[in-house]
Amino acid sequence: MKTLTKAEEQIMQVLWKIEKGFLKDIVEAMPNPKPHPNTVATLLKILIDKKFVTTETFGRMNEYSAVIGKPAYSKNTMNSLVKGYFGGSFSKAVSFLVEENKLSIEDLELLLQQLKKK
Repeated sequence: MKTLTKAEEQIMQVLWKIEKGFLKDIVEAMPNPKPHPNTVATLLKILIDKKFVTTETFGRMNEYSAVIGKPAYSKNTMNSLVKGYFGGSFSKAVSFLVEENKLSIEDLELLLQQLKKK
């Protein structure tokens, strides 16, 4: 799976939230300051080329929807992050988060409970 730029990911976040929409719908759902519609249209074209987005044509207008779901992209991104920065070791990644005070004892207990359920 290809990676997304920050701008492309921002468009995808909107599409994952609204599920599908026309250009104006996507622009309206973007956070402020809203990008110019031409910028969003260009990014959508790139996302179509990357096979992240598909279109359905209604007259002269395109309705855009995500091909890649947020869970699949999140999983791929997390795996790439752990592979690239922690040698593929999720335990090293968790240790890093603990050392940086990003995971509390409660968070770790929840993780243990989830592991025990599986």
